[in-house]
Amino acid sequence: MDAVLVAVVLVAVAAAFVVSASAGFGGSLILVPALALLLGTKPGTALAALLLASNNVVKVWAYRTTIPWRSAALVVLLVAVGAALGALAFVAVPDDVVTIAVIVTFVLAFVAERFDLTRLRRLGAGVLAFGSGATSGFAGTSGPLKGLAVRSLDLDRRYLVGALSLASLVGDVTKTAIWTEAGLIPFDGYLLALAAVPLMFGATYFGRHLNSKLGERGFTGLFWLVMMGYTARLVAGL
Repeated sequence: MDAVLVAVVLVAVAAAFVVSASAGFGGSLILVPALALLLGTKPGTALAALLLASNNVVKVWAYRTTIPWRSAALVVLLVAVGAALGALAFVAVPDDVVTIAVIVTFVLAFVAERFDLTRLRRLGAGVLAFGSGATSGFAGTSGPLKGLAVRSLDLDRRYLVGALSLASLVGDVTKTAIWTEAGLIPFDGYLLALAAVPLMFGATYFGRHLNSKLGERGFTGLFWLVMMGYTARLVAGL
């Protein structure tokens, strides 16, 4: 990568990491399309997974005291399984079919949230978690499904961000391992990840500071803003 390209990538990385640390997820909304545009779909998506996995290590450490390990265990496990299967099916699965399914699921889950259909949302947590991992594996981003799966656990916003950070880490590490073995991540991608380490710490702690300043209403607004951004991106890709 030349110097200008590296600089552009690092700007996208910093923005993605701040969003991810403040909302608990959403980094791929910025990073995946930016890197895919600059590097091509497959290497860009794979490099985004590596960068996000590295950043999620820092996020999990930053939110380590507010991670609901027991409550989030099943969701995280299903995210990992879905991510593994999705990453293996990266080429084979038709993107348009998946995009439509994710959008429909998001609309239904939004209705459940709006009308407080708590039991319905809880019953769907496992399906949403598996779907988020699968879509993340073959589209590079879990879109709104991961957020909805973790939100269905009805956690306090601090614990919600902790659970999202843990789920993101497991999903991204799973994808990165599979795509590394498949040779989709170039060697200079690892050098770029190393160069981005200071950004990971700075952006994560700045994002955590923003999260602490948001009230419940502000955080809910940020959460659904990220969700709407995911959906708009999916619609644009159809």
